[in-house]
Amino acid sequence: MILTKAQYDEIAQCLVSVPPTRQSLRKLKQRFPRYLNGVGRNGTAPVLLELANEVDYAPSLMARIILERFLQEHEETPPSKSVINSMLRDPSQIPDGVLANQVYQCIVNDCCYGPLVDCIKHAIGHEHEVLLRDMLLEKNLSFLDEDQLRAKGYDKTPDFILQVPVVMLCPLAVEGHIIHWIESKASFGDECSHHAYLHDQFWSYWNSPLWRDCSVLHAWEHNPEYQVPSDHRPSWDRLFGPGLVIYWYGFIQELDCNRERGILLKACFPTDIVTLCHSVA
Repeated sequence: MILTKAQYDEIAQCLVSVPPTRQSLRKLKQRFPRYLNGVGRNGTAPVLLELANEVDYAPSLMARIILERFLQEHEETPPSKSVINSMLRDPSQIPDGVLANQVYQCIVNDCCYGPLVDCIKHAIGHEHEVLLRDMLLEKNLSFLDEDQLRAKGYDKTPDFILQVPVVMLCPLAVEGHIIHWIESKASFGDECSHHAYLHDQFWSYWNSPLWRDCSVLHAWEHNPEYQVPSDHRPSWDRLFGPGLVIYWYGFIQELDCNRERGILLKACFPTDIVTLCHSVA
């Protein structure tokens, strides 16, 4: 689904929640004594989950706050973020059995945040990458995936690099757009996430010397074990040339404003493509 910014803002207005301030987080942490009283009366009751619902707060975030407070009172040093995350992913690591059960209840009952939701998002993302791979194979397009590129010395890459670039035809364009890579995003492209992706990923893929070096390209195609020489490896800010981002769940229409600069957005796999070895009418 592709929405205009006005349509998206109207929907977002109905879903928006006020982000927690330091003062509100302080009040949440002050609920720790209520948690202790609740589990003292009945350790198996979903005390922490009920506290989260009472203040309309994400259960997994409430679990994090109470867990941090618990560890601060029982450890000599403040708990690190990695320790907290590890315990939230695996509550059996929490030294207190009652709290471990309370955290577990919050995690499995949170549909928006937390380790379980992260696993679901990761699985959906992988599913759409497999779907995109199947579509590329169906079109008989030659490509390299992330694993193949990492084996050749690249640590950060798009999902797929097209070994033979394609042209995506556009009803309103005469010449079309050349595509070197495709990135799959199993999410809706809103302003916040898209601008972050532009900064951290998409612009970095653009303007590659690699695809202009025929010797590297030919060696890559004819020898699967070929390693890109260090003097030919582009830096993180000069990688793979213009490409296509597929937001499978749609995006804000106005964000597709960088086509002439090499970043195209689509909500599905394009059907109007030809390889460069064919003529474009």
